[in-house]
Amino acid sequence: MSQSEQLPETIPRHVAIIMDGNGRWAQRRGLPRIEGHRRGVKSVRAMVEAGADLGLEQLTLYCLSSENWKRPEAELRRLMNLLEQFLVEERSTIMREGLRFATIGRREGLSDGVLKEIDKTVQMSSQNTGMRLCLALNYGSRSEIADAATAIARKVQSGELSLDEIDESTVADNLYTAGMPDPDLLIRTAGELRISNYLLWQISYAELWVTEKFWPEFRRSDLIEAFHAFASRDRRYGGLKG
Repeated sequence: MSQSEQLPETIPRHVAIIMDGNGRWAQRRGLPRIEGHRRGVKSVRAMVEAGADLGLEQLTLYCLSSENWKRPEAELRRLMNLLEQFLVEERSTIMREGLRFATIGRREGLSDGVLKEIDKTVQMSSQNTGMRLCLALNYGSRSEIADAATAIARKVQSGELSLDEIDESTVADNLYTAGMPDPDLLIRTAGELRISNYLLWQISYAELWVTEKFWPEFRRSDLIEAFHAFASRDRRYGGLKG
């Protein structure tokens, strides 16, 4: 690591990123939107390599929201093809770096090819012990919470769980992210100041960091800048400064 990449003493354990601005990056250059998504894949690769190298425990990337199905069918089809290609091409890196691969979100709507590659990568990397790479696909936090409520209700109905036993841990254990640490840092690119239905429960105490850069422009140096901003924050979790 070069001197210019000096890390702060404290870095986040889990970073979640809203990868925004692919389409706008392309349009400003007179390119088709899909080219922005292709260039965005390069940023994904850069962040996966950087996160593993810098010591993150988990990196969660918002790849496809449940609202993205409103986009033109041709764009969605190309996105599915790009995702399938990414999963195939990055599998060797995931295994070489010892990364654990996971996804969160509903499987309905994802192409058969994407589902096949997801399952294969999850199975192959299940014994790895390095950074967890989690892709949020067909993900929406409100749907996640609704699904958790349904799962809890079924357990109560079956007698597996009583009403008096339901607490915050019960909810967390029934979310898509069960067993994962909550994000410490949420990064959003392209200057937007919205959460966009992303990990609403999990980011309750996360630090937020927004950059004007579009996702295809985001690189390792930007991630390190976000780490320094994170380290400068006073995280009190609702309490008073000691």
